[in-house]
Amino acid sequence: MKENGQVKKYLYKSLAGAGSIIICIIVFFAMYRFDRIVAAYNLIKGILMPFIYGAVIAYLLTPVCNFIERNLFRFFRNRMKNQKKAHSIAGAAGIGLSILFGLLVIYLLLAMVLPQVFASIGSIVTGFPSMVNKWSAWIQNYLQDNEVILNYVNQFMDTVYTNVETWLETKLLPNMQTIVSGVSAGLLSAIATMKNILIGLIAAVYMMGNRRKFAAQAKKLIYSIFKVSHANAILDECRLIDRMFGGFISGKVIDSLIIGCLCFFFMSILKLPYTMLISVVVGVTNIIPFFGPYIGAIPSAILVLTVNPMQCLYFLILILLLQQFDGNFLGPKILGNSTGLSSFWVLFSILVFGGLMGFVGMIIGVPAFAVIYDLVKKCSNYLLKQKKLTTDTLVYQELVSVEQEGGELRYIQNHDRAAEEAEEKQEEEA
Repeated sequence: MKENGQVKKYLYKSLAGAGSIIICIIVFFAMYRFDRIVAAYNLIKGILMPFIYGAVIAYLLTPVCNFIERNLFRFFRNRMKNQKKAHSIAGAAGIGLSILFGLLVIYLLLAMVLPQVFASIGSIVTGFPSMVNKWSAWIQNYLQDNEVILNYVNQFMDTVYTNVETWLETKLLPNMQTIVSGVSAGLLSAIATMKNILIGLIAAVYMMGNRRKFAAQAKKLIYSIFKVSHANAILDECRLIDRMFGGFISGKVIDSLIIGCLCFFFMSILKLPYTMLISVVVGVTNIIPFFGPYIGAIPSAILVLTVNPMQCLYFLILILLLQQFDGNFLGPKILGNSTGLSSFWVLFSILVFGGLMGFVGMIIGVPAFAVIYDLVKKCSNYLLKQKKLTTDTLVYQELVSVEQEGGELRYIQNHDRAAEEAEEKQEEEA
């Protein structure tokens, strides 16, 4: 028995050493061939993109599909003898109606919003020359009695004109072919995206139709690989991920839709310009936590400023009130404390995921980091319990050290150490 224990001990050490060497080789290879790894990743992502779109569409429409299927099954169950057939009919109808519901929502939003947005953009384009003339006249009237400032403004305009002319001659014209190629590539990319979305829509139908089977197969695979306790923990974490992403994203979309509608309503009452365009910008950017209100408000305020400075002030006051209402009342009512993250970690997650994944990262960064935060917390608590240490965070705030006295652990705090030092000092003085 002792020899077997020694063999196992040396075997584990050998496996640990071999694993460390293999990991070092993989890391070195990844760093040395990083460009090829990125190219392979982009190739695989391009191939799988239709399925990624399909998975996103299926995930967003699954709650609608479940609701429709559940109610249709109740309707058919009392009218059909074959319950299995009733369930299949309700499932097929739920998938079809949920897809139609998603397309109908997109169509209604586009039909209501796009005409007014195009009208606002058209008014900006047509009114831009008169806007420039108005501001030029205002500047000239203001500066006609201030020759010093007028000279500085003229010098600045001459410098701008010279720089623009130089840029046109040295940068724009020689690179026209590159610009045309970039536009063509952008059009091809847009066409490829539309193709992927259409294929993804078909894939979403199959995913929703087989969602229970896929879930059962995934659970079966997890239980076949891991211990039962570990598999239960993995499934719990998957449910947490679904709750985090589903609750946060759906709640944020509803919250942003309400803010966009309120912005449109109050801008219409105040008769501010570009009402629909600015309301769409404010509503869409409000999906981004923390930075969204500023991202939407700053360009919108500049747009209103070009029409009327006083209306710009009214708009800024309106946005400030809307964001206070959203941050202190509407957002907490809809989202609650769904992520459990402090303001610092919300800011951190938005910056990190936004830098890695752009606009999408800024949207999903908070729930994604909340899941990572929860995993780290659970692992930390598990390791502390293994060492028979407390998991209470408050104990560690003023902790100096952990000492073992008589088989029990004692958590030495700052005030305990200060009291001990005071007692030692008194004893020395005595």
